[in-house]
Amino acid sequence: MRTRLVNGKGLGILLIALTILLLIAACAPASTSLPSTDKKVVEIGDIAPLTGPPAYSEQICFQAELDYIRYFNEEIGIPDVTIKMSWIDTATNTANSITAYRRFTERGVPLLWSSMVMVKETFKRNCADDQVPMLFPPNLESLAYPPGWIYLIGPTAAEAFAVTCDHIMQNWKEDRRPRGAFMFIDDPFGYEPIEQGTKYAESIGIEMLPEEIVPFVPLDTSTQLLRLKDRGVDFIYIQCIPAASGPILRDAERLGLAGKIQFCGMEYSLGERVIEIAGPASEGYIAAKQCPWFDETEVPGIKLMLDNQMKYHGKVIREPEYTTWGMMAVACEAIRRAVDKVGYEDIDGRAVKEALDGMTGFDVHGLYKCTYSPDVRRGTDKMAIYQVKDGKIVRVSDWKEAPILMP
Repeated sequence: MRTRLVNGKGLGILLIALTILLLIAACAPASTSLPSTDKKVVEIGDIAPLTGPPAYSEQICFQAELDYIRYFNEEIGIPDVTIKMSWIDTATNTANSITAYRRFTERGVPLLWSSMVMVKETFKRNCADDQVPMLFPPNLESLAYPPGWIYLIGPTAAEAFAVTCDHIMQNWKEDRRPRGAFMFIDDPFGYEPIEQGTKYAESIGIEMLPEEIVPFVPLDTSTQLLRLKDRGVDFIYIQCIPAASGPILRDAERLGLAGKIQFCGMEYSLGERVIEIAGPASEGYIAAKQCPWFDETEVPGIKLMLDNQMKYHGKVIREPEYTTWGMMAVACEAIRRAVDKVGYEDIDGRAVKEALDGMTGFDVHGLYKCTYSPDVRRGTDKMAIYQVKDGKIVRVSDWKEAPILMP
C-alpha cells in the first residue's frame, strides 16, 4: 500500500511539473524561427489574441505576418541583420495584453504590433510614454486621431463604412431615403465606428435605424434580424469578423431575408469561408476593401502572396485577414530605414517612428502605397467596393479616397 501511495504521489508531482512546464512554454514569446547566430536581430513584438473568440481570424493574420518576415529576410533583407517576430498570446484578455506590452517594452523591442482594441487607450498612452510605435490593422478612429505612436494601415472602420454608404447612395433607385443599421459585436471594435459612421450616413441622406448587438460567435441572430426587418431596414452593415458575419447571412436566408435586404460589412467580414458558410445567402454582399482581392493576380503583391504560400505551405489561404501580409511589409521597411539611418546598435522605438513618419508613397508590392507623416496615421487612404457575384468576390467600383472622420 505504501509503495502504491508513494508512486501515486510521485506521478501526481510529475503531472504537476509537466503542466507547469507547458504553461511556461505557452506563455513565453516564440519567434518565427531562430536567426543565424552570426546575424544581429531586430525584434517585432506581437500582442495577439491567438486564442479566444477572434482566434480564427487572428491566426490567419499571424500566419501572414510570419510569411512576410520570412520572405523579407530571404529575398530583401538588411545586411547582417535579421528581423524576427516574437509573440505573446493574450487569450483576448485585457490584463494579459498589458502584461505582454510590459514584457516587450522592458526588453527594448522597437516596434509593436497588435489588434487588441480593448486596451487601445492604455496602448496609446503607454506607447507615447515609452516611445515605442505600434502598428494596428485598419481600425478605430481613436487610434488614428489625434496622431500619436499608433499607426494604422488604412482608413478607420468608420471611414470604411462611409465608403460603403457612398456606394449605396450612388446605386439607390427609390425616391425615399434608404434606411440602414449596424449589427456589431459589443467591444470597441464593434461599437466605436457607429457614432462617426452614423453622422456621415445621415449627412448624405441615409436614415440610420437603431443598431443590434451580436456575440463574437453567434448561434442564432433571428431576433436581431427580425427586429431590423420590422423597422423597415434596407441595408445592414456587419461590423464583425467572419465568425459572426457568416452565421448572420445564414440566418437571413433561413428567415427569407436574403435578397430583400442588402447586407454589407467591414473589410474582414467577407472572405471565402463566409461564402462557404452562407452559400447563396452571401450573393450580393458588399465590403469596402483597402487591399485587392486574391483573384487579381496581375497585382504583383497578390501573386507574391499566393506564390509564397505555396512555397512555404503547399496551399493558400484566400481570406481578407491574410492581407495583413502587406502591413508587415511596412513594418519591415520601417526597420530597414531605421537601421540604415542610425545603425543596428542605436535602433530603438524613436528611430522606427521617425522612419514611419518619413514614409511617403511606399509601394507595398503594388497592393497600395503607404504614406505616413507626423500628422497622418492611416497609411493608405484608398478603398474600393467588392461584391459577391456568382460565388466570387469581385471589384465593382473604382478606387476612391476614403473621407476623414475624426472623433
